[in-house]
Amino acid sequence: MLELFKAGGWVMWPIALISVIASGIVLERFWSLRRRTVLPPGLGEEVREWARHTHLDPKHIDAQRNTSPLGQVLAAGLDVRRRPREIIRERIEDTGRHAMHQLERYLNTLGTIASTAPLLGLLGTVIGMMRMFLGILDHGIGDMTQLAGGIGQALVTTAAGICVAIPALVFHRYFRGLVAAYVIEMERQAMALIDTLDSVAQPAPPAAPVRRRGTAA
Repeated sequence: MLELFKAGGWVMWPIALISVIASGIVLERFWSLRRRTVLPPGLGEEVREWARHTHLDPKHIDAQRNTSPLGQVLAAGLDVRRRPREIIRERIEDTGRHAMHQLERYLNTLGTIASTAPLLGLLGTVIGMMRMFLGILDHGIGDMTQLAGGIGQALVTTAAGICVAIPALVFHRYFRGLVAAYVIEMERQAMALIDTLDSVAQPAPPAAPVRRRGTAA
């Protein structure tokens, strides 16, 4: 393995660097995008139950805000629960955009690595071919050592770039889809909270008058 790394030349160093960065991002995103971390089970029902009470503890709301992205979105709705529906929805949407930005953290970097790794491999291929042709000019076509060195560098760097790009692209698409699914679920929970706040804000309909016996209709 070390011999292959040396055969690839200096281009292997940036390829190795971005492979380490990509591995770190993948591990970090797997840890941060766990479902129970983003969408704690039962949190939506719990917050809707709070919304049915007229008096809510602000400290309790702040504590839930710091638990998860879903907690941030629902707490934003509770902060303005006495406002009109449109204002509540706007506040939730603004907070949801910030939460989505947190969920997508480092994904642009991972996508950049997926695009850059093949280009670095192609650069190594070009350098290897240039080395081969320069060797032919200096030593003639009979020196197979120069030919083998150039071809080896071209093949090794190309393979290394592709080996880094494929997993980076796969995980980038996977995390993008995971974030999209989480956002849809957060929107569903937010709309359920808005509906609950609306039902709490609407006054109960007046009771129908009770007719006494013997009275005319």
